[in-house]
Amino acid sequence: MLPAIHALHPHLLSLLRIVASLVLFSYGTQKVLYFPAAQTVPPVGSLSWIAGLLELTLGFLVLIGFQTRIAAFVLSGLMAFAYFLRHAPQSFYPAQNGGTAAILFCFIFLFLASAGGGPLSVDALTKRKQEVAA
Repeated sequence: MLPAIHALHPHLLSLLRIVASLVLFSYGTQKVLYFPAAQTVPPVGSLSWIAGLLELTLGFLVLIGFQTRIAAFVLSGLMAFAYFLRHAPQSFYPAQNGGTAAILFCFIFLFLASAGGGPLSVDALTKRKQEVAA
């Protein structure tokens, strides 16, 4: 069983990247494009709206796997910033302060900044093209 899972590791990395960035991307679309409709919408130019713009643009880059390490690193920092600025002051415990998603996103994107986008990414495609050309 473990060798089979180990063989899937590169594709599971790509799957983690795609799913995590899709979820984050949906937060960005809600804040910037107002879809899906939310009960409250941040005013244009506010910190929350700027975070949404980063979630939207960098989330899309991570989704397709383009400049994954850089985009994921910035998103990891954004999520750490969001946690400590927005959630941590409410309570020490993530289950009480609503910061669970921010913490998970922070460490998932930190991992992706380290591991890269995996084989199903634009980064991997351009790397293969460069190796063939060389």
